[in-house]
Amino acid sequence: MKTYLKTLWRMFSKHVTRFISIIFIVLIAVTFASGVGSAKDKITHSLEEYYQSANISDFIIKSKSDSGFSDEDIEKVSGILTTEVEGEQVSPVIASGMSVDVNLKIGGRDSLTRIYFLEDFTSPQNFTVNIPSVISSGEGDEEGYVAYAQQAVGRSSTAIKGVSLGTVISLDFLDILDQLSVQDSGQPLDEDTKDTLRLIIGEDKFNVSLKVTQLIQSPLLIALDGEPSYLNGEDVEMPDTGSGLGDLSTVDNVIYTSFEVLPSATVFGNVIQPIARGDLYVSVADRTIFNSFSGAYGDYVDEMTAELESAFTDGEGNCTVQVISLYDNFSVYSLYSYAEKVGALGWVLVVAFLFVTALIVYSNMSRLVEEERSQVACMRTLGYSSFKIIFKYALFASIAAGIGGFFSYFMGEGLAQLIYYIFNYSYVMPAMSVYFSVLFFVIVFGIIAVTILSSTIISGVRMTGEMPAILLRPKPPKAGKKVIFERFPKFWNLFSFKYKSTVRNVLRYKSRFLMTVIAVAISMALVMAGLSILDLCLFGTLNSPSIIAISVVIIIFAGLLTATVIYTLTNINISERNRELATLMVLGYQDGEVSGYIYREIY
Repeated sequence: MKTYLKTLWRMFSKHVTRFISIIFIVLIAVTFASGVGSAKDKITHSLEEYYQSANISDFIIKSKSDSGFSDEDIEKVSGILTTEVEGEQVSPVIASGMSVDVNLKIGGRDSLTRIYFLEDFTSPQNFTVNIPSVISSGEGDEEGYVAYAQQAVGRSSTAIKGVSLGTVISLDFLDILDQLSVQDSGQPLDEDTKDTLRLIIGEDKFNVSLKVTQLIQSPLLIALDGEPSYLNGEDVEMPDTGSGLGDLSTVDNVIYTSFEVLPSATVFGNVIQPIARGDLYVSVADRTIFNSFSGAYGDYVDEMTAELESAFTDGEGNCTVQVISLYDNFSVYSLYSYAEKVGALGWVLVVAFLFVTALIVYSNMSRLVEEERSQVACMRTLGYSSFKIIFKYALFASIAAGIGGFFSYFMGEGLAQLIYYIFNYSYVMPAMSVYFSVLFFVIVFGIIAVTILSSTIISGVRMTGEMPAILLRPKPPKAGKKVIFERFPKFWNLFSFKYKSTVRNVLRYKSRFLMTVIAVAISMALVMAGLSILDLCLFGTLNSPSIIAISVVIIIFAGLLTATVIYTLTNINISERNRELATLMVLGYQDGEVSGYIYREIY
């Protein structure tokens, strides 16, 4: 046993370069694969926790009628969406109000502004649905209306610009009614209608000033690329989340204020209100069904949408509501969609990294066992069993893989957090979940570990199966033979001796040649994949800073893998040809010429 341990220790010290190369290649492959793969899960889990904590609305139901929603309509919606949770019938949470996209002048500039007029409007802390975060607060006037403005989160001209605390916004509701009329019918209000409204409602009620007293962050508006506007009054299809907002108008500012701001009057006991309660913001009772846009959630949304549309029809069978689900919300769904793209990208790159890693590790370990022929012969002669001999090399590979895998677990978590942070360039990200998926780590490390042990055991079994006397003799070099180019003398004779020997050597070791070509080709393909994603972001329609940053991460890791692959293959190439290189030096080759002899083949 003492001798056995000595040989084991000497093997580690003799092959320290090979030991380190296995550590590094495992570290790079597993870190990248587990980091990119688990980033998707980290984003979706964080989104799911945000969905629950902010009570994000599952549906926004917009009325198409001038009268808006009555109390009976709200009860009807509540009845449809009431569901059983843990054996009890639980009603959804419903907030009501009105939202409209209008052109205003704010701070001396034209601004496409979305205004939410909310019932039971007191403060963001009292919101029951779509609970916002308060960014900063100021003081309001003792009299007059106050408003809360969406945080100015944008970094580009298309993003929400935001307004500062204390900004006074003047609303002319006749102008807003004009825009709504154009949006609905294509024509502004006629003067007779305006005069009638002034007479009934009162001129003073159409002009209101709002003072911004708080800046808030709505959970529905977290995309920095902006929020699409439906100013044209059409059912605009949501843009492809992989291609930006295109030609759609985007909202410049978002303002929240009280429903009481809307002009109204009571005439003979009847409330006359030219702008009705037209929006319902609904949070379903069962918050577990979301599960990061699971299939069950999608089925539920489709079923409830159909029921709601069926319940609100006029006498002619026309639907009088528009149901907008979370799938139609650009901010929330695009974040989920980007996370899915990162996850899909992770699986594709996992396969490529795994293939290269398995190829190089197999080459590494099979060459190590081959170089230890005489050591194996001596141990066989001394009576060591095949199992003990193979176990020594398996232990060498396992320790190297284990060290690489241990550090890659923590580095993978760090990479996942880095990717999550990168998404802050495109989104106001929710608080990061502590969740870390070990699926990618287990799969990648498991496959690499199995590959390493399998290649070591196969090489060891083949080696220990031979007679010690045969193993003690140096393995004869592969016989040289004519290569295909020699069949064309005029072409072949153009080469000098050193290039002829290079061609012969490259084609003599076909397996090594193919292994080098395949490994470098896949490694370089990964680099090119990262660069092509970067090109698409910079020069195409995919203008997402987070995707650009992710492509840079891919380039860096693919570059590290390529460098490790080339270094390992070059090291193997040199170490297995010691006698050949020594012969060249005896023949008078200088150091530079010997180096060139090797490098020409590598190139």
